Amino acid sequence: MENKYIDLLLNNKQYFEDFVTRMTYHTNAIEGSSMSFDETYALLFDYGHAPINTTRAREIHEAENHKKALEYLMSVVSKKEVLNQDIILKFCQIIQTNIIDIIGYRLGNMRIVGSTNTFPYPKDIEDLMNKFILEYNEKLLQSFSFDDLASMHIDFEHIHPFEDGNGRTGRILINYYLLMNLKAPLVIPFEKREKYLNFIREKDVKGLAKFLEELQQIEENIVQRYWKK
Repeated sequence: MENKYIDLLLNNKQYFEDFVTRMTYHTNAIEGSSMSFDETYALLFDYGHAPINTTRAREIHEAENHKKALEYLMSVVSKKEVLNQDIILKFCQIIQTNIIDIIGYRLGNMRIVGSTNTFPYPKDIEDLMNKFILEYNEKLLQSFSFDDLASMHIDFEHIHPFEDGNGRTGRILINYYLLMNLKAPLVIPFEKREKYLNFIREKDVKGLAKFLEELQQIEENIVQRYWKK
């Protein structure tokens, strides 16, 4: 069956630039980037003609890397590749290019400042990720539900398998499963950051599921406007 959303992303320049800019800006802002929306667009699509006011090289890499990660996502979905550990690792490696080298799962214990959450020991991550992939490929590639999508995202963020880039990678995985189920992708807005992170901290599957479904419908409405042009 034709994936009309991937087709739109790959063949409609306006929607591609719009979606990639929005998702890149918001996902990086959630992680602390100070780059503005206009700066993000200028960097990714205006090919240096517009000024970039940020002086942080890391933020420039984060934006460029995220665009490449989304392009890789589109390639994976267009080929109907079933999610595996290599694909997840590749997402994180692209996201962290020229920032830190990601060669596999984290080797150190993880603690987030200000959080009481505990994360798995490094020795347990590979087994946990094997179970994670088997469980959610079965659930989300056979009988999709937003509850399962929310549970997937919460589980991934609580495994926290990589040294860095887990949030960005996890949000790309949300869109992997949406696109594989012939649904519009979604963008989690920076303005909803605290609400979104609280769902993850509290492991609130129902709350996150409703939140994601609403955001996906917003993107569906945007897509419909592009199809009408």
